[in-house]
Amino acid sequence: MQKTQAYIEKNKQRFLDELLEILKIPSISADPAYKKDVKKMAETISEHLKKAGCDVVEIHETAGHPIVYGEKIIDKKAPTVLVYGHYDVQPPDPLELWESPPFEPVIKKTKNHPQGAIYARGSCDDKGQTFMQIKAFEAMVATGELPVNVKFMVEGEEEVGSENLYPFCRKNKKKLACDTVLVSDTSIISNDCPSITTGLRGLSYVEVEVTGPNRDLHSGVYGGGVANPINTLAQMIASLHDKNGKITIPGFYDAVETVSKKEREAMNKAPHNEKNYMKDLGVNALNGEKGYTTLERTSIRPTLDCNGIWGGYIKEGAKTVLPSKAYAKISMRLVPNQKSDDITKLFSEHFKSIAPDYVKVKVTPLHGGEGAVTPTNTPEYKAAEKAMEKTFGKTPLPSREGGSIPIVSLFEEAFGVKTVLMGFGLNSDDIHSPNEHFGLFNFYKGIETIPYFFENYAGLKKG
Repeated sequence: MQKTQAYIEKNKQRFLDELLEILKIPSISADPAYKKDVKKMAETISEHLKKAGCDVVEIHETAGHPIVYGEKIIDKKAPTVLVYGHYDVQPPDPLELWESPPFEPVIKKTKNHPQGAIYARGSCDDKGQTFMQIKAFEAMVATGELPVNVKFMVEGEEEVGSENLYPFCRKNKKKLACDTVLVSDTSIISNDCPSITTGLRGLSYVEVEVTGPNRDLHSGVYGGGVANPINTLAQMIASLHDKNGKITIPGFYDAVETVSKKEREAMNKAPHNEKNYMKDLGVNALNGEKGYTTLERTSIRPTLDCNGIWGGYIKEGAKTVLPSKAYAKISMRLVPNQKSDDITKLFSEHFKSIAPDYVKVKVTPLHGGEGAVTPTNTPEYKAAEKAMEKTFGKTPLPSREGGSIPIVSLFEEAFGVKTVLMGFGLNSDDIHSPNEHFGLFNFYKGIETIPYFFENYAGLKKG
């Protein structure tokens, strides 16, 4: 891969300039107002795949946002890697907390990124990491060092549940047939402690609506005589955890995987400084399920969190209103063996059962997906491990993450193959938050490492 690495070194500034341009496109999949921008992003990704060397590039329309497909087949007998990524991004709100506009990328030096980091929505999740894959592929094609067949599938709905990816994969099994799937939508422990993600949590995401009176009321005239749906909703949400941080929904833990003492001990050997963790987050203490460490709570244990709550009057000034309705969005991160549909049903039944007689409750499922554990003894894992050893100078640790990529379980079901989760972001990169960023070190390290993965995988599959 000497020619490939030389090509990467020569074109680093161009790669960065191209990434900065695509980060300017507000491809927010959750907001219909940005539908044209999402489509523009799909078209931009397709153009980059063509220029990078794909022989076939297609934009597939769906009931939602488009899926971009590309391929380069060098030898039908060679192994095939399907690269998955997504070009949609989270909404940037709240805008006032951004230090610079979310779609006007800037580079700043930080404590975690002394070489500089790109500040923009999507820089790490997942435009920057998907772009690493495209640029690594370009370098291998340009130098004649591509050792495997490569297929790309880049979607525009990951941040809203990948609803249309499922039927697309099932309908296009032959087109998408591969030996493994490579995903760069995860993180490493730190820049001096590389890791490969071996576990992800699933997700159940719902919206709840609590209704009291049939209209908004004057809080002076009716206050004290009619229940306030906001107060009631807050009490209901508070009741979903006990004093030890356990979720109180009956049956919620029935399918939870028991992680062995040995694996828990290994997990807690990963570098983690509680004081620095709290300082970075600006909190004086940590909180979570009793009996588990922070690393365990954020990876191998299920959670339930209120992601947003609203109702009544929330604009400037005062309005003494007793609202008719209150709403909340609630997410539950699930561990392997928990099924999202089952958990959604359990939540819905329980939430309705704890509602007082003076309110009506509606639960609307939004999206969900299953957790996954990927093995460490597969050719793709070993190929990724060797690649990171080469570029980082040390063996990466296997690591479970708390986030969700529901399509990992889909790929195994649809294609019968395992996925390797080789991401290069950091948990401190503020994905989904204001001031999302991605280190230049990480961006370039990804482009440098990925070709070695392909080379190693080709060799291991031959062997």
